[in-house]
Amino acid sequence: MSQTGPDASAIGPDEAAAAPGRPVTISYIAETAGVSVPTVSKVINGRTGVASDTRARVEALISRYGYRRPTSSTRSNLVELVFDQLEHMWGVEVVRGVEQVARAHRVGVVLTEFGPERGGVRYWIDDTLARRPDCVVSVAQLSAEQRDQLRARGIPFVVFDPTSELPDDVPFVGATNWAGGRSATGHLLRLGHRRIAMIGGRDRILCCRARLDGYRAMMEAAHLPVDADLVARADLTVDGGRAAALRLLGRPNRPTAIFAGNDLQAVGVYRAARERGLRIPADLSVVGFDDLPIAELLDPPLTTVRQPLVEMAVAATELALALGRGEPTQRTGLELATSLMVRDSTAAPPR
Repeated sequence: MSQTGPDASAIGPDEAAAAPGRPVTISYIAETAGVSVPTVSKVINGRTGVASDTRARVEALISRYGYRRPTSSTRSNLVELVFDQLEHMWGVEVVRGVEQVARAHRVGVVLTEFGPERGGVRYWIDDTLARRPDCVVSVAQLSAEQRDQLRARGIPFVVFDPTSELPDDVPFVGATNWAGGRSATGHLLRLGHRRIAMIGGRDRILCCRARLDGYRAMMEAAHLPVDADLVARADLTVDGGRAAALRLLGRPNRPTAIFAGNDLQAVGVYRAARERGLRIPADLSVVGFDDLPIAELLDPPLTTVRQPLVEMAVAATELALALGRGEPTQRTGLELATSLMVRDSTAAPPR
């Protein structure tokens, strides 16, 4: 078994050999072999991508110290779902997908939230290591240290909708954000719009950059310049969308359509349009992204790019559980397709 106390990595070779009852961690084997934790994990799981001499060195240490991968009996029959903050309907859709798979596999779900100040990060990882869940599905973006800690305890994890570039060996499930940005912009172009504004999220968020890049690519394909005055950045919130839309709609040559980075921003665009005395879609067309339940409840119902959040959560949980069972997986990075849901918030531009 690999479960150990915090001082196990300090055991020297002689001590380990003299005290065979003491557990040995992946971290200790990696340090002794002079390689990374992911490399040892690849050897243990029989994966490719490890040089033959490195593999032989790691296998010799595994044999010497009697390391064994944790078995199902050391786990607690749980899936741990980790959020930075669980808020709005976006997170609820993710929870629905995870619970759907958990019920089918008869495992429990532990829901962990860091909180707005991320003050519970260290507390969370310590608790998770003690619980030994079958796997972790993390909407929060794990640090390299946290990923190594989970690997060292044999706890597989999958990152949901990554916000930054990940190493090749980190499993993830995301969506085709770039293609979604193209489809939203293409829909507005086909309606005849030429002054199309985009409210993006913050540049540090990978999906936001991809949606903005999709918008730019479609505008360039239509031989239209991407006017810097028509691109705004804001938080992915109602207030963020409202503030950005008020700025865009206050320009002398205002846009005839706005593509919002998500549905919450789109709600803010609706509010800004009403404040400016504009009708949707007669004076302004609006497109969102996500297709949250609120999209159909708006007046008029919102045209939006559907991000299959429930299906993404299902795929992430199935992948995490498969990794927990030690099953070989053909792909550890999945992107599910987005689709455009056309409703009543878009129309041809006013004459």
